[in-house]
Amino acid sequence: MLCLLIAAHNEEMVLENTIRSAIAAGMKPEHIYVVDDNSSDTTSQLARAILPRENVHKVRRSGKGLALSKASKKFVLTERYRWIHIADADGAFAPNYFYVFRKNLRVQNAAATGYIRSLPGKRISEYRVLEYTVGMELHRRIQSLLGVISIIPGPTSCFRADVFAQLDFTTKSMTEDFDVTLQIYRKKLGKIQFIPEAVAYTQDPLNTKAFIKQITRWNRGVMQGMSRHGIGRKASPIDAYLTYQLTQNLLLFLNCFIWVPYMMLHKGGSAFLATTFIMDVMLTLFITLLVAMKSRRWDAVSAFPVIYALKWLSLAVFVKAFVEVMILRKFRISSGVWDNGAGRRYRMAIS
Repeated sequence: MLCLLIAAHNEEMVLENTIRSAIAAGMKPEHIYVVDDNSSDTTSQLARAILPRENVHKVRRSGKGLALSKASKKFVLTERYRWIHIADADGAFAPNYFYVFRKNLRVQNAAATGYIRSLPGKRISEYRVLEYTVGMELHRRIQSLLGVISIIPGPTSCFRADVFAQLDFTTKSMTEDFDVTLQIYRKKLGKIQFIPEAVAYTQDPLNTKAFIKQITRWNRGVMQGMSRHGIGRKASPIDAYLTYQLTQNLLLFLNCFIWVPYMMLHKGGSAFLATTFIMDVMLTLFITLLVAMKSRRWDAVSAFPVIYALKWLSLAVFVKAFVEVMILRKFRISSGVWDNGAGRRYRMAIS
């Protein structure tokens, strides 16, 4: 049996849609639970209007990870269910999501995750169409094949109940989903299953300021998790894969901001820079077109100039986070408390 657990803090704008989407996707209300992390709005009231009152629990300000742990104990989920599915309060599910998930779950696996898509929004969501599609269709399928799924993301994360009981969600990490994923590998709890037919949707920031805040937290959290779990210090597939990803991004930065300028100044001049830039633009545009065809999100093509700019902005934020956490040794400990902030939520219905 599978249950759905949603942690929420001031989510009155989006929570009702998420719950109703889950019900439409195959979850019975009596198996959906909401933990309200001391919201100051009507989050709890909205949840109780749809779900059994006893399935909604409000806790003192805890942060997402600790709130999930408190809710699991309050509702006795690890003893009553075989699988515990966690979802973000700002998401939605394809109409067949939970039917597909239950059908494909294999009990020999420790956890499972589905396919993430971006809800239609503004330019940031159009950029995320590129990120998510490439991530799911290429990286996630390769990770699944190699047994190195690097993160069980918030919008679609499911854990076998006995595994959930062995995970520490209270580490106050900036990215608790990445931290608990690494815990599965370090504790040798089992494999992580990828179910691409199960599609979950997520909201993305509405403006650049909120986008930078989000990816700064993500990148710092990833560096924090890699440092905390000693990634790169052990001979294991997940260590090798994450070290490769980290090195690849750093080499891309060095190539673009050191090698290319050096070649321009000492070898090819402005013609070399222009040729390099045009080739990169054309390659990115080609990938964007392929992504638009695959995802049927043609708005991503019209947003290409913004997509191209955000690609480099994302790389800059990654390098900044690497320097802050890995070199300057900052942000090693965080409060674990979330802040949705302005520009992070919007009303959206998924049919």
